[in-house]
Amino acid sequence: MISNQMVSGLMLVAGLMATGPARSDTVTDWNKLAADITVAQVQSPVLGNHILAVVQTAVFLAVNAITQTYEDERITIDARPGASVDTAIAVANRNVLLQLVPAQKAAIDQAYEAALARVTDGEDARSAGIAVGEQAATAAVGWYGAQKMRAIEPYRPVSNPGVYIPTVDVAAWNWGARPTWILKSSDQLRPPPPPALNSQDWAKDYDEVNRLGGLNSTQRSAEQTEIALFWQATVPTIYYPVLRSVAQAPGREITRNARLLAIAGQAMDDALIAVFDAKYFYRFWRPVTAIRNGDRDENEATTRVPDWEPLIATPMHPEYPCAHCIVSGTVAGLIRADLGDEPCPLLSTTSPALPGVTRSWKTPDEFAQEVADARVFDGVHYRTSAVVGTAMGARLAAMAMPAR
Repeated sequence: MISNQMVSGLMLVAGLMATGPARSDTVTDWNKLAADITVAQVQSPVLGNHILAVVQTAVFLAVNAITQTYEDERITIDARPGASVDTAIAVANRNVLLQLVPAQKAAIDQAYEAALARVTDGEDARSAGIAVGEQAATAAVGWYGAQKMRAIEPYRPVSNPGVYIPTVDVAAWNWGARPTWILKSSDQLRPPPPPALNSQDWAKDYDEVNRLGGLNSTQRSAEQTEIALFWQATVPTIYYPVLRSVAQAPGREITRNARLLAIAGQAMDDALIAVFDAKYFYRFWRPVTAIRNGDRDENEATTRVPDWEPLIATPMHPEYPCAHCIVSGTVAGLIRADLGDEPCPLLSTTSPALPGVTRSWKTPDEFAQEVADARVFDGVHYRTSAVVGTAMGARLAAMAMPAR
């Protein structure tokens, strides 16, 4: 823990290098580039988040080796005061991305060359920046690569002998076996089980998602539908802009931004490890399964709806806890910890699932609550799962970055 498709990708990078936020620094510029480049090749949100965790770790190591602002208990590289920070950041990003998303080489190299062309530091500073960026990338990739994935039983579909069940592969069944950055183990945050099916809590969860999360719901408002469709996206590019809302505030110091994004990358990666550990431990059914079998849960308060469908396609992994919610809870907690008593800038992001729409929040709690609500409105999660996932994220954030 840190302490106290190719053508389209090329067009994307060209546009990003030509236009950018007025107050962004090199760390946040490259964070946007790295996220977009990664998502252009990697469709899996869990893998994309992992790659960006390694990228942002390398960036922090590079910047901190030059500014010597923070201490790191696990990964150290040589101090390089006087080296070009902008050069080091570009090299760290380029080298990690080339290793982890090599199909995007043309886009990576184009972004790298454009970044170096803007560096005004002297030749000696640039040479030192190249050296520190290379060392930081090697250290970040090497440190995590040396950690071993533990053995885990392959996912086994449950069925009665001879009875057909869907044969689509489940997602991320072994993600909980991956090594962690911050957590001591993948089950460290494993929550208590979901509500018993004969309980009032289960009936309440069932009723809410049945009413508000159905494809043909008449009780979900237009704004709730927009929120649901917005958060249908799960790629990293929907979360990093929320963090950049903070990092791009006036007066921010570059090492602080590098640290925030590195901790966030590591914590979001751990959040997904923890949540998939819990998901496959409990294997709780999704609303579409539960509601079409509402006469089999031994709860008189639930009524079967044989043709019920959720608003969006149900993800191919167990329901409990909510993955989106643990990530948003983590991000919200890290923002609170980073800011301390400082005022929170307006948080905002866009979604590839709803182009042209920007959603904003005044506080981290408002942001996390909207994500929790969205997954119920989507028809893919229950309220308890959303609450539990958000709380897991808050716990993880407190471990990753204690409040100032």
